[in-house]
Formats: sequence, structure tokens, C-alpha cells
Amino acid sequence: MRVPVIIYGDEGLIRDMDEKVREQAVNVATLPGIVGASYAMPDAHWGYGFPIGGVAAFDPAEGGVISAGGVGFDISCGVRTLLTGIKRADIEPIKVQIADALFAAVPAGLGSTGRIRLSEQEMDAMLEGGAVWAVNQGYGREEDLDRIEEHGRMEGARADCVSERAKFRQRKEMGTLGSGNHYLEVQEVARLLDEKAGRAFGLAQGDVVIAIHCGSRGLGHQIGTEFLREMVIEDAKIGIHLPDRELACAPILSPLGERYLGAMRAGINCAFANRQIIGHLVRQALADILPGASLDLLFDVSHNTCKVETHAVDGVARELHVHRKGATRAFGPGNKSLAPVLRKTGQPVFVGGSMGTASWILAGTKESEARAFSSACHGAGRSMSRHQARKIWRGREIVDELSQRGIVIRSPSMRGVAEEAPHAYKDVSAVVEATHRAGLASKVAELRPLACIKG
Repeated sequence: MRVPVIIYGDEGLIRDMDEKVREQAVNVATLPGIVGASYAMPDAHWGYGFPIGGVAAFDPAEGGVISAGGVGFDISCGVRTLLTGIKRADIEPIKVQIADALFAAVPAGLGSTGRIRLSEQEMDAMLEGGAVWAVNQGYGREEDLDRIEEHGRMEGARADCVSERAKFRQRKEMGTLGSGNHYLEVQEVARLLDEKAGRAFGLAQGDVVIAIHCGSRGLGHQIGTEFLREMVIEDAKIGIHLPDRELACAPILSPLGERYLGAMRAGINCAFANRQIIGHLVRQALADILPGASLDLLFDVSHNTCKVETHAVDGVARELHVHRKGATRAFGPGNKSLAPVLRKTGQPVFVGGSMGTASWILAGTKESEARAFSSACHGAGRSMSRHQARKIWRGREIVDELSQRGIVIRSPSMRGVAEEAPHAYKDVSAVVEATHRAGLASKVAELRPLACIKG
């Protein structure tokens, strides 16, 4: 180990983490050029190479590496939240109608495809333009861009580093949710714990918001698969010895490292554009049903990325490549990359629950800079595998149970619903409490689901 491992969580969360979390976090700490520590967030669980919930920063000047497994396969999977300005009582009588309209408007499920078809030129423009490209194509509003991480466009993206196979997989998937834990959820602000941050974010008790959770779909998965294969071969050639081949990596300052960065950044832009298009489809679907809803964008933030950021290490500012796999950037108050309206409170951090359980909105803190390179948790974190969940639950039973609690579920797959059963995840409130107490991000609002479109 070149650096220590720091795992955040209360006693119960850490006790219940599988042994693989510790093992993988230790393995990450052996990688060349790592600085500070290898971190695991309170929602951490076993992943590919890095634990999901893993954070690590690398200095290229010290031989630092970039790892495709440290970014993840669903590059830039993230959450976008829209405000409505409408109260729960106003939508309760039409909740089913809203769920049906959203389910019809936004394709969901394994292999789902949408109406958008991109030519080769359009694909390359999207990969290098992100949400900026999407807005220029008429998807959404210009003002949305100030409320997206990186202002909706990741610099340094290179479409020429993305394979034709990856582009082919994505050509029909823009504007789609995909499967797994992805969702489109109508939520109520059940509790507002920070009035000041709530006002800055445009939140009030009882408000309805809409959360979109998805990423770069087939393109991101293909990028990860292809570059991991290349990295394994290259590591053997250049003498990088790894405790786990799933940690396959490349020096940041190498041709392979630079190509992966270009492709990965294109994957980030793909996710930005995808969520921007879905946000537009949501606005279209609800225009007649909720004519009084503002549907303004609160924020859009990714997990599963590697970003070049300046952080202090031992009191010295250094430009680092920060891997966040299943972890969310959480810039604190005063950070100049945030829109002016958000600089006083810090960046919104979205923590997704599982259908039927709470989600949370947090705010980044100044303390998080020193504690985990301005990073926080991203969700509840699985407590059992999808295979295990299918053995215990049936999708129809879960849909019926949640319906009795007033939560409308729409999904193309009852198998997918079973895999995403609420009890297959950790207690999101415990994860958030640990995150808050550790100073990684502070609690702003607890959200409760009203309707969920599940991939």
C-alpha cells in the first residue's frame, strides 16, 4: 500500500460491508501515483476492481494512472433533478396519469431504444458537445447548462477515441433510461432540514420534484470493456504489477491513458446529452398534465467519472485525476465552478434510494475537500446481489405492495423490479446520516417516492 485506506460509515454500515470492500480499497491503495488515501463511501459495496463507492486521486507527475475499473462501465451515470413548484396534494388525483405519461414518453428497460437516430456526424458532435449539443438540437433550455456539472460539456472529449462498435450500440439509445437501477421518479419533499440551502435550491416542504437516474448506456459499457482489455495487455508489457487484474490501468501520461481519457470524456458527454434529452421528454410529457409546473433544472451531477481537479495534498495544491466510482462530486461553498446561485450553499448532491424508499438532496461542504477530495455517497448501495433478490421476491408482489402504500410503479420488466426490490439495498437514511456526520455533505431534504418508472 502506498497510502492508507479510509472507509466512512457508522459501525453497522461498516460491519455489514462485504469483505471485498476492504480488499478492493486496499488494492486501490497499491496503484502507482495514488495520493492522499484510498476512500470508500458509506454506501460502498463490491464492484469491478474498485469498490462501488470508491474514490482515489492520482498525480500524473508521480506516474499516476487511470483505471477503467475505477470509473466503471456505466460512464457518467448520474442524477438530474427537475423542480415543479407544485405540491403533492395537487398531483395526487392525477398521479397514475402522470406515471403513464412518463412511461410512454421515456423508453426504459434492457436494450430500450428511442425515436432519435444519429448519423455518424451527429454521433461525433454529440460525443464532443454533450448537453450543449443537445440544447442546440432543441432539447431543453439554454439556462439548463449552468445547472449541469462541467456546464454540460466535458472538455477534452475525443470522438475519434470511441470505437465504431461503441457508437453503433448508442445510435438508437439516446433519450432512454436503460435497465438495472436506473429510474425516472416523481418525488415529494417530505422533510426540509436546511431552510437556507432549500431556498437556494428552490425547494419547499411538500414540493414535487422529478429525478432522472441514468448514464451513457451501451456506449459507456463498450468503452469500459474495450479499454480494460487493452490495459491488461499493456500493463504486462510495461511492468505494472497489480494485485487484481480488474484494476488494469494505464499511466495518465501515456498514449493509452490519453486515448482512454478522450473516450471516457466522450462517454461523460453522452450521459450529459442523454439526461438532457430525457429532461426535455419529461417536460413535453407533462406540459398538458401539469401546465403550472416550472420544470426548471435544479442540478445534474455524475458518478462514475475521472475528473482533473485541483486539491490540496499536505497543504500543497496539486492537479489530480480524481476517480469517483459510485461516488458523487460534492464541491463546497465558494467553489468557482458552481453557478453563482449555488456558491453560497455548495453543490447539490443527489443520493438515490430504491423504489419505495427515501432519496435525499445534500449539499457539498468545505470539509469534504480535505476528507475525500470533495466526494460523497451516491445512493443506498446494494446489500445483496440481483440474483439473490430474485430468489426472495417477485416483481408483481413488489408492485402491488408499493401500490398499497400509494407509490405507482411502471416497468417493462417484472424481473427487473424484483432485482431492484427496496430491501435489496442498504438503509439509505443510515448512509446519508454517516455522510452528514463525516462532513462529506450536509443534509438538505428528504424525498419520498410518489411514482417510479423503473428500467
